[in-house]
Amino acid sequence: MMTKTAYAGALAGALAAALAAGPALAGPAPIVLAVEGGAIEGTYADGVRSFKGVPFAAPPVGALRWKAPQPVRPWPGVRPAKDFGPRAMQLPLFADMVFRSPGIEEDCLYLNVWTPLAPASKKLPVLVYFHGGGLAAGDGSEPRYDGAAMARQGIVALTVNYRLGVFGFLAHPELSAEGAVRASGNYGLMDQAAALRWVQRNIAAFGGDPAQVTIAGESAGSYSVSAQMVNAQARGLFARAIGESGSVLGLEAPPTLAEAEQQGVAFASAAGAASLAALRALPAAQLLEVAGRPGMPWFSIVTDGAVIERPPLETYRRGLQARVPLLAGWNSQEMGADALLGQAPATKEAFAAALERLYGDRAADAARAYDYDVPDAARDLASDRWIVYGTWKWIDLHRRVAPTYRYYFTRPRPGAAGGAVHSGEIEYALGNLDGNKVYRWNDDDRRVSATMQTYFANFIRTGNPNGAGLAHWPSVDHPAPNVMRIDVASDVYNPRDRARFEFHDRQNTAP
Repeated sequence: MMTKTAYAGALAGALAAALAAGPALAGPAPIVLAVEGGAIEGTYADGVRSFKGVPFAAPPVGALRWKAPQPVRPWPGVRPAKDFGPRAMQLPLFADMVFRSPGIEEDCLYLNVWTPLAPASKKLPVLVYFHGGGLAAGDGSEPRYDGAAMARQGIVALTVNYRLGVFGFLAHPELSAEGAVRASGNYGLMDQAAALRWVQRNIAAFGGDPAQVTIAGESAGSYSVSAQMVNAQARGLFARAIGESGSVLGLEAPPTLAEAEQQGVAFASAAGAASLAALRALPAAQLLEVAGRPGMPWFSIVTDGAVIERPPLETYRRGLQARVPLLAGWNSQEMGADALLGQAPATKEAFAAALERLYGDRAADAARAYDYDVPDAARDLASDRWIVYGTWKWIDLHRRVAPTYRYYFTRPRPGAAGGAVHSGEIEYALGNLDGNKVYRWNDDDRRVSATMQTYFANFIRTGNPNGAGLAHWPSVDHPAPNVMRIDVASDVYNPRDRARFEFHDRQNTAP
């Protein structure tokens, strides 16, 4: 780790070298900063400075595979920070992912920073965004997460890569036996926490305020946010949290360490590795191939007793999570009715048959909770079972300890039938419609984006989404209506959906 004196020396030397390159530089002087590891040179465009591919930990390769992230390794001279670093090892799982990174590598622990070009009179709030992708895919280089639009709002924005899938979440008895604390798995969560520690030590160099950090994410990124709120490694490293569609409080609790270790042993056997040493010696590409075989487990967050000390639901019920303001919600069509009904038509008979199949003697209870138009009820039940109930539970428990704001995003993308699909809000919330070339965005889309981004930016600045020119958004402990429905005309409403979620609560506690 560099001392302040070393920082100053590195920065002075880097600036001198850059200026000595010649006077024929157009625009501002080279943007060189000193961070842990050495000096970096970024770029500037349209009022925003950007620094891409900045290492925040040592490459987790070789003996460091399946170990906690280690301190970044110093580099000589000025490191270019103009291109995204490699993305984490992953299979091509999701068709909507567009990457600007050069490819996949185990050496993936890089982050990207966007900050206003003009110097600020005071330290700026900070947004750290964790990408989605089921903890198995995704990357901070995706255009929908680009931080330039938030930087133009006066926010220092970061995206963070973290280890995924078998590289990020494998538990194994030999891994658990290695450390002082008998635990394994959750390396991806450790990476995220390491990035937050890097932010605390380095973000002032970019104009950011380490006391005003908001963590945010969508889907797996939202799961990650809810997990970091119970991760002791991340305690005190952020002041606010945003979750878009997902939390660790869903109908399927994270596996115990013993359960996850059994998955790890089965994986090692499938890979032909009789020991941890043999498993570490296998090429990364071979491990990825084995992980993609039919029947292999989906590696995810583990209740390991260390990073996740106890079942997350217990932590939230006891109010032991980080007591920071939370803004969270979901979209109107996280799943379609066909996810529940299959090829059957959306009729009362087909819906009743699905309830009977899923809930048996509790089918009548489910029917009362979802007693409305079948296409909508089937859509909602499919969405609730997958990701919505867990998001609601997070909101409902957290509101007891800190200000909490709930949204419901209903704007479909141009040309789409039905409602707002899973992940469909990201470009709107982060001001990145133009980064998605698939859709012909219109004035209404831009109006929705301006509204949602402004709510998010206000929350990042203050912990409260409200501000001039916006419909007032009460916290969820305010008497109804208190849910902000975000669309062309955004306003609060009372969704009257508690019966649905209480039905799932009873399912969680039923014998």
